[in-house]
Amino acid sequence: MSPPTASPSTDILIGIGANLVPDGFDTARAGCEAAIARLPAHGISITAVSPWFETAPVPASDQPWFNNAVIAARTALSMHETLRRLHVVESEFGRVRAVRNEARVLDMDLLDYGGVHHQDNDVMLPHPRLHERAFVLLPLQDVAPDYIHPVSGLTVADMIGALPPDQPVRRMPV
Repeated sequence: MSPPTASPSTDILIGIGANLVPDGFDTARAGCEAAIARLPAHGISITAVSPWFETAPVPASDQPWFNNAVIAARTALSMHETLRRLHVVESEFGRVRAVRNEARVLDMDLLDYGGVHHQDNDVMLPHPRLHERAFVLLPLQDVAPDYIHPVSGLTVADMIGALPPDQPVRRMPV
C-alpha cells in the first residue's frame, strides 16, 4: 500500500472588505482580520495579506467607506468549493446576500484561482471586475506585484494605469 499523497495546491487571490461592523467587533477591519484568521480552518492557507485601504463604495453611494485588502493564499480545494467556503465564512460573520452592492459586514471575492479563465453559473474567474477596481488593484500590487491578468495579459501596473480617476482610495495606517 502506498502512502497517501497530498492534493496539489493552487495559488489563489481573495479580495476582502467590509463597510459595516460585524457583531462582536469594534471595527469593520477587525471583523475582516478575524475572517482571515478563520480561513485555514476552511482549507485555505494564507501566504500574504496586503496593507489595508479605505475605499469609497463602488458604485458611488452614501454608504460608509469600505476597508479592503487582498489575500494571497493556497488551497487544495476546487474553485467551486473555495468560493463556497468563502461564502460560509461570510455568513459566519452575519453576511446576508439580499441586494447587490449593499453595505455589508463582510465581502470575500475569489479574484483568481491559479490563473485559470473559467465561467459557469457559479464561478467566474478571474473576477469579472478585478481590472476595473482600485480597491482590488492597489492592494493586489502589494501581494502579487507580478500578477498578469489571465484574459487581457495586462500587468497589475497596466491595470492600475488604466483606472478612472473617480475611485478614491486611501492606504490605512498599520
